[in-house]
Amino acid sequence: MSHVFPASGPVGHLLGTHLEGHVAAAHPLSPRAAMAGLPAITHQLLAYNPQSIWELETARLPRPLQALRRRARAFAQTQLQPQALAMDALPHLPAGEAHPQVQQLLALAGQEGWLYDMLPPPLGSGAWLQTPYPLAWRACLKVEEFSRACGGQMLLLCAHQLGMAPIMLSGDLPLIWRSFAPAARAARQGRPHLFAFAITEPGAGSDAEDGHGAAACKPGVTARRERDGWVLNGDKVFISGGDLADQVTVFAALEGEGFESWTCFLVDKGTPGFKPVRTELKMGMRASGAAQLSFDQVWVSDRAVVGGLRQGWSLNRSTLNLSRLPVASMGVGLAQAAVDTATDYACQTRLGGKRLIDFQDVQLTLAQIIAETCAARALVWQGARTWSPRQGVASMAKFHCTDTAISVIHQAMDLMGERAILHGARLEKLYRDARLTQIFEGTNQINRLSVIEDLQEDLLARAAQPTPTRRPAP
Repeated sequence: MSHVFPASGPVGHLLGTHLEGHVAAAHPLSPRAAMAGLPAITHQLLAYNPQSIWELETARLPRPLQALRRRARAFAQTQLQPQALAMDALPHLPAGEAHPQVQQLLALAGQEGWLYDMLPPPLGSGAWLQTPYPLAWRACLKVEEFSRACGGQMLLLCAHQLGMAPIMLSGDLPLIWRSFAPAARAARQGRPHLFAFAITEPGAGSDAEDGHGAAACKPGVTARRERDGWVLNGDKVFISGGDLADQVTVFAALEGEGFESWTCFLVDKGTPGFKPVRTELKMGMRASGAAQLSFDQVWVSDRAVVGGLRQGWSLNRSTLNLSRLPVASMGVGLAQAAVDTATDYACQTRLGGKRLIDFQDVQLTLAQIIAETCAARALVWQGARTWSPRQGVASMAKFHCTDTAISVIHQAMDLMGERAILHGARLEKLYRDARLTQIFEGTNQINRLSVIEDLQEDLLARAAQPTPTRRPAP
């Protein structure tokens, strides 16, 4: 039942300013009014801040990262969100072709510095004041805001930085310079230069992301020594942005050897024998292509070796440790979009003449999905605050946050009922986009095993301890 205040007196002006089952913010029994009456010294320990959760979280970030988060949200809200549904519904094109909307977005993102913001000038477009903060943390802030607006456009703009990661992690300064400096300059001029990351093979799948699986798997893409270079043969599949990339970091085993010989090669678009064969008509994140890439006698020089021979496996695992945290942020962004959509629906919809938001079971559902989303974000930020995120932490964040996204979207769909399945309501698109986050960067099952792999020494030590003597049951 709604609380009714007298027409006169200190709260008479508050009629209609509260939800059913709650007192108004200025009511003497509300937390805001109660805490306002505490002594000034106590306010250093306890205070009620009516700002939104997003504003409160942003205010706790270092100032350069506050600016990054606000700028990312502004770009996402003005450029990505308005065309999210239209981009999702665009016809599927042959490999290598792009819709004008896609080309325009890539050009705009390059001009505004979003394609190369991992590094400062002249290697990139990132703000110098942000460089003291970990790459993963900066990426997570951007990825969450872009995902909240549109998962597909987020992947279109961000997967390219996954392709850059092995070059960055190689520590090869001449290669880094000649790869990124001209590319960043071209992007700023509206001529986006894209990279892609190619590890997945038709017969391997997640074996490329798990040591135990790779040990028993035969590599599909191989490299054979020829003259002062290497000849690559084989196929890669499900390569995000691989159809539009100007350069691809390709992982290949040396001929006659296994995954332990994996070596990373930088292959240029237009190299004879290299071509995108197809892009998949996929379930979610449809604004970004997932390409099959074919390598048929593709010759690359020794200068194209990234990080040295047989260093591909270490570069691959290091890249995944960095990228799994931003994938976790994809889940957080998609969950936040579901929270926003369900909240707007509850506030704007009436049932039997009563606002949905005034029903207690609706309030309970909203509180649950808000809490799940905030907890997921906290896990990401905790893991991303270090320059060298541990595998187990990154993997935990990845599977927990992406599973949470699916759970939150399900609950939001239950709240909205039949409207949830309509394309225009956004939730069905969020579900399709979120499902992919449970699969790439290693399936969530693989990521759970990565946590155990990270704890292996501790677990073996525990297993080696003497078994305590147990008394027989009476």
